[in-house]
Amino acid sequence: MDFTDSAPLSSVSTPLHSGSIPKEEDQYVASISDVHEITCWGCGLRLILSPYTPVFKCGWCGAITNHNAHKQNDKHFWWRRLRDRCFVIILLLFMLFIIGSGVWAIYPVIFSVSYLCGVSHLTITGVLSLTTLSTYVLAAFRSPGAPPPIAWGSYPVVGRGGLDRYNFCHFCSKPKSPNVHHCRSCRMCVLDMDHHCPFIGNCVGAGNHRSFILFLISAVVSTFYVSIVSAYVAFKIWPPLRHIPTTVLTKSTVVTILTEYTFSFLISVEYLPIRGFVLIYLFFASVSVEIGLGVLLWQQLCYIYEGKTYLSQLSSNSNGNDEVEEKDCQNLVRFFGFPYPATRCMLSFWNSKKIHKK
Repeated sequence: MDFTDSAPLSSVSTPLHSGSIPKEEDQYVASISDVHEITCWGCGLRLILSPYTPVFKCGWCGAITNHNAHKQNDKHFWWRRLRDRCFVIILLLFMLFIIGSGVWAIYPVIFSVSYLCGVSHLTITGVLSLTTLSTYVLAAFRSPGAPPPIAWGSYPVVGRGGLDRYNFCHFCSKPKSPNVHHCRSCRMCVLDMDHHCPFIGNCVGAGNHRSFILFLISAVVSTFYVSIVSAYVAFKIWPPLRHIPTTVLTKSTVVTILTEYTFSFLISVEYLPIRGFVLIYLFFASVSVEIGLGVLLWQQLCYIYEGKTYLSQLSSNSNGNDEVEEKDCQNLVRFFGFPYPATRCMLSFWNSKKIHKK
């Protein structure tokens, strides 16, 4: 069974089943001076192609074959694997250090203000710490999402268009759809892959994308809370500022006042206890992490709102594809696990109240 379907060529012939009578529209003869025969990896049918055709699409199953794509030897895999594991260990230790140092430096002062206030803040800290650590562990150690298995390699099994726009992964030796990408750091094909994050040592895909977003939300909220509480406690335990008159500097009243307060502040730092220096570190560390994770979270939510991933956005820009995706808040609702629109749930709840009301 021979047929020709090549993307670069204009002459295309559809497959003919053995024993069937060819129709009038199926009879198309292409004048090709030099041809060669190749077997489609998707359905196993033989294709007649012109030479120098590196990329072609099967006319029966729709599978795309790229002769320029070859499996490359990955010499730096173990270095990337070691880097990812080191990042995961360092980040876990950093989160545990922030939690432990925050409890040590903040809560004795909070409990001295009010016992109820101390218990409330300790409860909030426990909830935020447990949420951040659990979502991080889920994002780091859960599978990013392997593509579902699909039949391929045999004509009776693969129907017409059954592998449309599928490529062959030379690393995994199996088909991959357009929304599947192979990660050489994880050595697997990932469904709806967004990116490979070295800080979680894992890919962000369909299997753990929601956990990754929940981790970002929890981390941003936690760092914001730490920055506010550490600033408040540092203000409570800061030594009083001494007024040091500077009569020498009389150029401007504003400059004189600023100079006085600056010298007073620098002198008060000498009397600051170790707890105060820990609070200063917690404040600046939480603010810097909060800004970085906040920008990343905003970018991720924008992609989800547009119905895209980071890799799909890059591929559309590189290919010059200007297809407009459906931008809707329902993309965010569906992403977080709500199959129905929020308005539908609200209307059903409102109608149920009206029905039962007598």
